[in-house]
Amino acid sequence: MKLSTKGRYGLKAMFDLAIHYGDGPISLKSVAERQLISDHYLEQLIASLRKSGLVKSVRGAQGGYMLADSPSKTTVGDIIRVLEGPLGPSDCVLEDEPSACDRADCCVTRIVWEKIRLSISEVIDSITLQDMLDDYERIGNKDNYMYYI
Repeated sequence: MKLSTKGRYGLKAMFDLAIHYGDGPISLKSVAERQLISDHYLEQLIASLRKSGLVKSVRGAQGGYMLADSPSKTTVGDIIRVLEGPLGPSDCVLEDEPSACDRADCCVTRIVWEKIRLSISEVIDSITLQDMLDDYERIGNKDNYMYYI
């Protein structure tokens, strides 16, 4: 399973906002520059994150974006699901809307796909933005805001 740029860049942007949590609104331009993401693309990602309630916007000259909640309350899973949609390595085991299959009751590979989906969900739902901040501090990257997943 491979994440698209939506999920990867969106998580990087949210991590950047987590670094600046409590500093007030952060301009998208500054996030885009630090994370090497196109301004236009970042606007699209942030719009989805704002609509889902993970990000708040502040209008005006000193406006920008900030996390809607503390970094300890937002998981990687929250972000990935907003940007990528329901998780699942196959359509037959998608979280919210699995597709019907005539052979679902006797399909051995479906069991494998389900185990993979559950494992991925368990991992991404257990990592918060605060965990990422803690890792960031631990590895000592004070000047580089890139966080690879």
